[in-house]
Amino acid sequence: MKIRWVHYLMVSPVQLLVLLVIFVPSVWVIWLSLLEYSYGTEAKFVGLRNYIFIATDPTFWRAFLNTFIIVNVVVYGELAIAMGIAVLFAGGVPFRRMMISIVLMPYAISPVIAVIIWRYLLEPERGIVQLLLLSMGLPEIEWTINPVHAMSVIILLSLWLHIPFTFIILYTSILAIPEELYEAAKIDGAGALQEFWHITLPTLVPAMLVALLFRYIFAFRIFSEVWLLTEGGPVRTTEVLALFLYRYGFRYHELGVASATGWAMVLASLIIATFYLRQMYKRMFSNET
Repeated sequence: MKIRWVHYLMVSPVQLLVLLVIFVPSVWVIWLSLLEYSYGTEAKFVGLRNYIFIATDPTFWRAFLNTFIIVNVVVYGELAIAMGIAVLFAGGVPFRRMMISIVLMPYAISPVIAVIIWRYLLEPERGIVQLLLLSMGLPEIEWTINPVHAMSVIILLSLWLHIPFTFIILYTSILAIPEELYEAAKIDGAGALQEFWHITLPTLVPAMLVALLFRYIFAFRIFSEVWLLTEGGPVRTTEVLALFLYRYGFRYHELGVASATGWAMVLASLIIATFYLRQMYKRMFSNET
């Protein structure tokens, strides 16, 4: 019992920090979501009215749909591209260390700087990408006025920024696969595609689930790329949930609606996380007695 209490005492600072930094603010936000409250005004209890408001607001559901589209395209696109790069690098490429540094470089760039770079490259009439497209006889990317083009640019920018995260997880996992498995497969006459399908891919499933879990949670909160690139425009057609929350919290000063939106995002993230955590548990512990 003494040893057990020592263990509890040793982890208590971390638990206290979690309590103060996460639990207490979360409870406060829950309470705030039940109020009609703005800066300099008296709080008024309204129950679930804020939740009813966002549930019946078309702009909320448009932001939810935009978030859903961006998250799914970005997360699964990252997984596919990062998988291809990881398999290619694990198989051996010239100047591998330099190539890995190049792949990881976007992750070292601040999102603000990245958006500024992309805005400059895609600047209408003067951007390098736009001039290149025009020189090839192709139409320019009208990302400032065309919602489809704007969404496409946001997705491409997010892919470019976050592929290194998924790549490094998959690449290190591939390097950890025992070489004996591939040697045995070659003896049995397996080709490269069969080795990938029957050895590499099944072995990488836990790492893929970890990457998907983290990227889903992070991507669901996407804000900086959208805000700095389009500010939700044109006409709020590229607005996402985090931007919807920002508008109501810091533009319209309706803190109750913003808090309700925040908890709606938390609930959606928990549903996604629960699915992937269950899959991870099945893959890792289903064979244990």
